[in-house]
Parts: sequence; structure tokens; C-alpha cells
Amino acid sequence: MELISLIYALVALAAAFYLFVKWRYTYWSSRNVVALEPTFFYGNLRTRKGKYITLVDAVVNAYKAAKAKGERYAGVYLFITPQFIPLDREIIRSILFTHFDHFLNRGIHVNEKRDPLSGNLFNISDNKWRVLRTKLTPAFTTGKMKMMFDTVLECTTGLEEILKDCTNANGPVDIKDVMGRFTTDVIGSVAFGLEFNSMKNGNCQLRQYGKYTFENNWRKKTHLFLAATFPTWFVNIVNEMGFSPTKKEIETYFLDMVQSTVDYREKNNVFRRDALHLLIQLKNIGKVLEDDEAALKGDHKNVSGTITMNELAAQAFIFFIAGFETSATTMTFALLELALNPDVQEKLREEIKQTLKKNDNKLTYESVVEMEYLEKVVCETMRKHPPFHRLARLCNKDFKVPNSDLVIKSQMQVLIPVLAIHNDHEYYPNPEKFDPERFSKESIARRPPLTYFPFGDGPRNCLALRFGKLQAKLGLCTVVSNYNITLNEKTKLPIEYELNTVITVKDDVWLNLERLEK
Repeated sequence: MELISLIYALVALAAAFYLFVKWRYTYWSSRNVVALEPTFFYGNLRTRKGKYITLVDAVVNAYKAAKAKGERYAGVYLFITPQFIPLDREIIRSILFTHFDHFLNRGIHVNEKRDPLSGNLFNISDNKWRVLRTKLTPAFTTGKMKMMFDTVLECTTGLEEILKDCTNANGPVDIKDVMGRFTTDVIGSVAFGLEFNSMKNGNCQLRQYGKYTFENNWRKKTHLFLAATFPTWFVNIVNEMGFSPTKKEIETYFLDMVQSTVDYREKNNVFRRDALHLLIQLKNIGKVLEDDEAALKGDHKNVSGTITMNELAAQAFIFFIAGFETSATTMTFALLELALNPDVQEKLREEIKQTLKKNDNKLTYESVVEMEYLEKVVCETMRKHPPFHRLARLCNKDFKVPNSDLVIKSQMQVLIPVLAIHNDHEYYPNPEKFDPERFSKESIARRPPLTYFPFGDGPRNCLALRFGKLQAKLGLCTVVSNYNITLNEKTKLPIEYELNTVITVKDDVWLNLERLEK
């Protein structure tokens, strides 16, 4: 009898769950919002034919379906959780700007006790984000970019050496791997003040941990499912039990590395022009000084507004993670497009050549900023292949969508469809074509606003966007000025995206590099 009772109970529980999910999937239809038909439990992450798809495809498909019907917004189901997708630019403006207070946070679960590295500027919420954002903003001014320029430029020497070795071997170059090693050295140097020599040793620990952080592994998939399906209190309980998104050995590695480096600098009064120096200022005196060496002098005890060592490490960690993969991916896509568009490549090379000629064959911060065509190439690369396929915002209080009866409920996730907008024929005719002139001053002026989001937009945009573009430009200058680039037959076309934390190329990108005569 007990076994039969247990079976009845399980059947009843399964039936209740089934009915709950089916009811849940009426959320958008009951509100007259366009949404693709969900598959049981997986929502729009699986087609009716049983094929699994990524969130990238789900969002793009929902965007296209709503756009075809002339709708201003759409809905999508991430597992059993409904999420809102705005198409109309005025709605997007409300979310990112006008009613920013309703959509202040990204909705990422943070547990600084169990996972100290999660307490970074990208993740944190509410007033804590406001305070830290204000403190960090002075660290990314034009003056600070100039300060860090030479540190980034030094890393191009290693890039030149590895490219020379590759071409001497008379084989194609896996440019995806090379660019990843370059940005590992750049960000490792700027964020942690250490030389990792990833260009010579592609298996260095920092690079391996960086790659692991971006893998779409079971740990990330599990946390994505938990965050999309269960309330915050339940996810926090799971984290408290020790199952955090960051692998323990990675957490230990980064915390120990930052602690030892900071200790060494403070004990020996070491001054280095990098981001870690600016974070040390925030730890010691609570602000970034214009006089970069002043933080190493005088008595700074009992000052207010400082950050803790763990908070410092968390900011260094996100600076590395964000700058390492996004810039490497941007350079990879740019070089692939230049290989496919030799006319664009030659025009860019000529601009770089003329710029170097005017500056005694040296790159300066000012000369890199002045290269207009290089700026267009980078912008078009991030238009066609944006690092993030969507911007995520969490509604923190009920919000009535302008000029409609729809209310976005508190705690609902909003997904601004970056990739879909960047490839919308209305804004970018023939979007598959790589055309840097889309970013001429005239083209930008003709295009409606809020149609380009490579670094986000509004008060919560990417703080280090100028640094990311700077290192990408230096990497491109180094390759294009020295080599003619063509596509190798080992590269699979058309390329496929792989959704990790950012959009990357699924397979390797093999290019032929032919050394140019000087």
C-alpha cells in the first residue's frame, strides 16, 4: 500500500508540474504578445522538431517574428520563465535611459561571501553599483587611457614575434588563438601588473583559467537554469551550499595573485602605469587621483569610501575577463573580414602606413585615435559581430510599456536584442555585407539612434569601452601593417557562432599571413 501511495503521489506531482508548465506557457499569449511556440520545459531553447538552440537564436527568432507582424515587442521563454524583448526604439530608450531606475540591475546573482569575485561592477546591483561606478569612472578617462597606452603597446612586441615565427613556419595561422594570447598578455599586464608571456606559452595558467571562465560548461548551464527557473532566495541557498558559478581553484588563483601583487607594490612603493595601480588607490584612499604617484605617498589612514581587498580583486577579475575575450573576439572577426574584403584591408593598411610615416614609424595614443578608417573597421566589426548578443536588464518595479496596456512585472528579465538590431535591414541595408562606411559621419547622422549597442548604452554601459577599442586597434595595426592577410581553406565558411559568455567563432579561424616588404 505504501508503494502504491508513493506512486500515486509521484504521478500527482508530475501531473501538477505538467499543468503548471502548460499554464506558464500561456503568459505571453494571454497578453497578446508575439512569442514563438515553446517546447515543454525547454521553452524556446528547443524547437518543435527537438533541435536544441541557443538563447542567441531564440531571441533573434522572436525578434524576426514580431518584426514581421509590425509589433513593438515580443516575448520569449527561457525554460519556463517568460522574458520580454523590446523592438521599438522608444521602449528601448525608456529601459536604458528615461526610466533607468526601473531597470537598474542586470539580475545576476551575487554572493560575495561564497564567491568574492562575483562582487564586481558588472554584476552588483542597486546603490552599491552606483557608488562603485562613481569611484571607478575616473579610472577610465582619456588621461588614464594615455597613462596605460605604453603598457599595452609593449605587448605588441610579443605579438610581432609570434606572427614572425608563424610565418617562418610557412603555414596558416590560427588567428583566434593568437589574438587570445595577445589580449591575455595585455589584460594580465594592465589588470594585474604581471608579465605572463602567453605569446610564448599559450598554456600559461592565466590563459587556461580565462578560457575556462568563458566555456559554456555544465556549471554555467546549471546556474543559467537555476537563475531562469527559481527565485533568488533558492539560488542563494544553492550558492551557500558551495555550488557557486566560479570554480574554487580559479577563485583561489585570482585572489592570491592580486593579494601578493598588491602587497609587493605597497611594501616596495612600486608605481606602474596600469589599472591595478588605480584600484590600489581606491583601496587605500577611496578615490583615483590625478597625480598617479600621490597614492604612494603620505598618510592615508582612516579615510572613508575605500574598497576591500576582495572588492579590488573582483574588479581586476572582471576587467581581465571582459577585456580578454571581447577584444580577442573583435580582432579575430575583424581580421577574418579583412581577409574576405581585400579592398577594405588595403585601404586600412594605407591609413596605418601614412599615420606611421607622420610619427617616425611609431604609434602614439593620439595617432591611433586619429585613424578614422580604423575606427570604422572596428565599429563595423562589432556591428556585424557584437560581443554580446543582448543586453539584460531586470525590472525592479512594475513598468507600463509606453503607448500600450502591457505591464512588465517586477523581477521580469528584459532582453534588448543587440544582434538582431545590428542585422536589421531597416537600419543596416544588406547587413551581411562588411561595410565600414556605415560608420562615416554622414551615415551615422542618417541612422536613427539606439540601433548600435556593442558596449551597451545608458548609465550602465561598459565603463572600459575605450580601453577595449584601444587594445583591439593596436592589435590590428600590428598585424595589418606587417602582413597581407588571406583566407586559408581550413577556415569553415560560413562561420558559426558559439555562445559562451560572449559571442565567439565556433571553430578556429585560419589565415594566411604574407610578410610585407618595408
